[in-house]
Amino acid sequence: MARSRKVAMVKEIGDRLSRTQGAVITDYRGLNAGEMTVLRKELREAGVEFKVLKNTLAILAAKNQEMEELIPLLNGPTAFAFGYEDPVVAAKIISEFAKKNRVLEIKGGILEGKILDPDGVKELADLPSREVLLSMVARGMQGPIAGLVNVLQGNIRKLVYALEAVRQQKEANA
Repeated sequence: MARSRKVAMVKEIGDRLSRTQGAVITDYRGLNAGEMTVLRKELREAGVEFKVLKNTLAILAAKNQEMEELIPLLNGPTAFAFGYEDPVVAAKIISEFAKKNRVLEIKGGILEGKILDPDGVKELADLPSREVLLSMVARGMQGPIAGLVNVLQGNIRKLVYALEAVRQQKEANA
């Protein structure tokens, strides 16, 4: 491979590393072409980019991005699953696939620039989806607002009862 091509690839890998919200690094040894195709399809449908990278080029890119902690993970056949929008989706898909296909090994991952070990990737995969987390936040915010509405309604209700009692008292006196 020409030197200019290698420099361009290192720059491209560095760009991917800097843009990724969450990435998973795997050793794909033992997967056949059909299994790799299924994995790539699942990842692509979720908006995750799956790339097999040369370790030497990935090491140079990691150094350029000041991610030296990533270097020990870059040995043997290495593939990256880059998630650019949702940091959890790549970990979820890879973890589910690894449960079905025991030969796929999770080496580690990246979460918003921080390097994760395989256990960290599994913990990330166990998180609820973004939509579920947003609904949990919305529910948490809704509770105090509903309580405030009930308190305010209680005061208005008491005022209405007091006014009704005054009206009934005036009718009785008249």
